[in-house]
Amino acid sequence: MKLKLGIPKGSLQDATVQLFARAGFTIYANPRSYFPSIDDPEIECMLIRAQEMARYVADGVLDAGLTGLDWIAEHAASNGGPGSVVALADLIYAKQSFGKVRWVLAVPEESRYRSPEDLEGATIATELVRVTEAYFARRKVNVNVEFSWGATEVKPPMLADAIVEVTETGSSLRANRLRVIDTVLESNTQLIANPRAIADEWKATKLDNLSLLLKAAIEAQGRVGIMLNVRRTDLDAVLGLLPALQRPTISPLADQEWVALNTIIEERTVRDLIPRLKAARAQGIVEYPLNKIVM
Repeated sequence: MKLKLGIPKGSLQDATVQLFARAGFTIYANPRSYFPSIDDPEIECMLIRAQEMARYVADGVLDAGLTGLDWIAEHAASNGGPGSVVALADLIYAKQSFGKVRWVLAVPEESRYRSPEDLEGATIATELVRVTEAYFARRKVNVNVEFSWGATEVKPPMLADAIVEVTETGSSLRANRLRVIDTVLESNTQLIANPRAIADEWKATKLDNLSLLLKAAIEAQGRVGIMLNVRRTDLDAVLGLLPALQRPTISPLADQEWVALNTIIEERTVRDLIPRLKAARAQGIVEYPLNKIVM
């Protein structure tokens, strides 16, 4: 038996392969094939566009897959209600960072539009058609939502009055002289599964284990472990400097006057913290990378 798993093709592909590597799985994607190899004989991978992932998981073509909340919502809206997929893990990573992305309503900088209500009768270009229609319907604003095949940022003002487009940093919108007037949806990656796969004991266990490892890899991102030795007389001063994920682990050493500390900290704090620890008389300070943190 194998678990059929969808890997998002496109902008999320590289970030997903890297996440799986930190979780302990090596995925190799041949540019000429839609069936990447993975070093787990119980998993069979297929590259599917994130926009279509929820559909194929819901239809049972795939047991599970990774896609964004945005495309799950679009699938649900297109089918008149919640789609038949189950969210197993909230995985906050994107193409360029470990954070959420936003679908924003944007207009040209010099445009007269200041709020969504100003767009009554306007044309909106987007890939996220059903979610955008629902967004304006909730505000009782009548607009014409057109599907955009790409390059959405260049369409205002000649081909559309406004756009709903995904942004991670906002740089592309600024480069095209667009101004954000509202956030339509925040999104991040989800591990989703078909309910029939969850009902199968073997597949449910496999998915639980995969979810655990992927979440552990996300938790470790941006964090490092640090261990050091300190005299008991200096322990309180050193503990006062150490931010910890939970609490530092303190272990006695052969010399009863000394203890060893082990803890997890944000990587960005290390360059300031280590000199302070040294000044507090800590010794044998070691920083080490983390692949996974199981909460």
